[in-house]
Amino acid sequence: MGTALSREWEHAVVTGGAGFVGSHLCAALLDAGAAVTCVDDFSTGRPENVSALLDRPGFTLVRENVAEGLTVEGPPDLVLHLASPASHADYLRLPLHTMETGSLGTRNALELARRSGARFLLASTSEVYGDPQEHPQDERYWGHVNPVGPRSVYDEAKRFGEALTTAHSDAKGTDTAIVRLFTTYGPRMRGNDGRAVPTFVRQALQGQPLTVTGDGHQTRSLCYVDDTVRGILASAAHGMRGPVNIGGPAELTMLDLARLVIELTGSRSEIRFIERPTDDPAVRCPDITLARDKLGWEPEVAAEEGLRRTIDWFRATAGR
Repeated sequence: MGTALSREWEHAVVTGGAGFVGSHLCAALLDAGAAVTCVDDFSTGRPENVSALLDRPGFTLVRENVAEGLTVEGPPDLVLHLASPASHADYLRLPLHTMETGSLGTRNALELARRSGARFLLASTSEVYGDPQEHPQDERYWGHVNPVGPRSVYDEAKRFGEALTTAHSDAKGTDTAIVRLFTTYGPRMRGNDGRAVPTFVRQALQGQPLTVTGDGHQTRSLCYVDDTVRGILASAAHGMRGPVNIGGPAELTMLDLARLVIELTGSRSEIRFIERPTDDPAVRCPDITLARDKLGWEPEVAAEEGLRRTIDWFRATAGR
């Protein structure tokens, strides 16, 4: 681990801290000696994700919708804004909440950082690239997004969040960073959240057919959650504004992913093809040259190892 990861924080605020990635971030920051205020409205986050943190010194849990306000005891020196529904199923179920979190929630988190003189980091997404016409995607690519399609509530909320973060830095001098997270997976994902990895693992463990959309030849790149957390903290510590891609640079088709999950679980499940969602990207893979060169970061956990850890967690928790 390079020096970019070694900066010490005294008090970090993590919005969406009871979510999948957010809860891992809270734990990592506590392990590093920071006090952590986790803010979540539990619209998609889960109390059990942070239950093991409740008795740890320095951890505070605040139940609040960041679009309506952001109440924190004591000024932070780091604000990590992860609050947002992030799966296709969740943001289709909560379209207005998704857009309000990406706009009003981002504004409130930025204002907290500005008032406190804190470093602010926006967790954006590879979805800002839409169904990309450039491959792999680097940070200079502006994207190919349908602004009125079913995915637009998430895509455009994140694109607006990036624009607001940039404007806040330019106009008010807020110390900001933007990371674009590609497909992240690992323990604490919800088995029914609609994303490929937890869906395939749940189906395989239950002996159900694995539902692959379209012909299964669309690609994604996977990044284990521990690596994603390292990338986020490296970007926060570095001082670079970004945006910077954080993700795995190796592509995998959805059909190959389904087959790999079947193999690793020892399942007898079959594969069943279903209709592909509207505006589903055909390819998605980051160019991580910037993260390698500036942050000294790249993923360390191979897909097979990360999937084994994820499967073990689902087995131990019955897919919760």
